[in-house]
Amino acid sequence: MAAPSLAGKPRKVIPKILAVIHADGCTGCEACLEVCPVDCIYKVPGEEHPTLQTFCDIDLDRCIGCKHCAQVCPWDAIDMVDTIDVAYHVAVKGGPPQYLDEQWDALVDQAQRNAEGLLAKKK
Repeated sequence: MAAPSLAGKPRKVIPKILAVIHADGCTGCEACLEVCPVDCIYKVPGEEHPTLQTFCDIDLDRCIGCKHCAQVCPWDAIDMVDTIDVAYHVAVKGGPPQYLDEQWDALVDQAQRNAEGLLAKKK
């Protein structure tokens, strides 16, 4: 019997590690989408061709750090990163410049919020 899906349920605690997809290495094969128990991975359309050159990204507010995505990625495009270091990795992970320009604040805000929450919990 398969484990029940956690999709749509809020995360109870901030994990110590989170997944970061390096968009330059991602082919959009969707292997990670298939195994994510909380459905926090989504496809991003390509800049020039929305149905081609797609890549996947992660909703850092929903990731539970389970490592399933990193284990199945055939391109090794997913790293598991300490939550407090995610903002740095988001800054260097690559990807289409237009996507990073449009999403920069949201991506860094998610990473900062998770790191601050984890650090506050340690106090």
